[in-house]
Amino acid sequence: MNVWQADFYRRPLRNETGQVLWELLIGDTTGNVIYQSFCPQPEVTPDWLLSQVQVAAAKTGLPDAIQVFRPQSFNLFQEIGQGLGIKVEGTRRTRALKQRLQERALDYQQQENYTGEAYNPLGLDKPPPVPLPENLWGDRWRFATIPAGDIEEGFAQRPIPILQMPNELLPFHLGLASTVAIPGVVIDGGRQSMSLARWLQKVQPVTLNYIPGAPDGLILEAGLVERWVMATFEDEEVAAAARLYEQRKQQSQGLNFLLVQPDDSGMTYTGFWLLMAD
Repeated sequence: MNVWQADFYRRPLRNETGQVLWELLIGDTTGNVIYQSFCPQPEVTPDWLLSQVQVAAAKTGLPDAIQVFRPQSFNLFQEIGQGLGIKVEGTRRTRALKQRLQERALDYQQQENYTGEAYNPLGLDKPPPVPLPENLWGDRWRFATIPAGDIEEGFAQRPIPILQMPNELLPFHLGLASTVAIPGVVIDGGRQSMSLARWLQKVQPVTLNYIPGAPDGLILEAGLVERWVMATFEDEEVAAAARLYEQRKQQSQGLNFLLVQPDDSGMTYTGFWLLMAD
């Protein structure tokens, strides 16, 4: 499968007339650069992007999919992707592309047209987290762990309606020992179990983070920049469990999970996601 990872956004550069430059950078999933081009900001249009994608495709052929992590880029690529019959996937997991963008950020500083402005090549404007819709609240939730060696065997072959276990996130592929405790959150959804799992599938979970505060919160990172308040709590015992959860995430390279089930009988699961921050 031919997959591109692409970004099209403004850079800390200006052309000879003082116009801000946008850069189109296209690479493959291993980090090889396929195509690169600059565009003055006034000329940024779907038509310009389409013409450049066609030039790039003349070298490697049209891809089966284009992965994009930046919302502004996603909207532009989605518009031309529909016309070309290419799937455009919004995902935070574009590590090869992000590495190239960080390398290029250093290159910009050596160019004569560098503006000197503060620049984060991976920076995104993220909205404040919003509460989980009340009609999706389950019966109860709790922190839990699963041995890394039990993840694939315990969930991959079970008849779970909604299952997200990307190969690159399997503990074996991350080099984690089978005894490492993978931390996560289990939600007993009760009657809302399937509705909650379908909603989660729609928002595309990325990772779960404990955020201390007043009150403390469990925040779901999802989609490209979305954040959702899954739970809030002030109980010190729960806060201690949350801190332990974050410690275990450090030991698991950030790998965590989210499990939705009707109840705590262990007989049936509604949805299971392996998660890791981008």
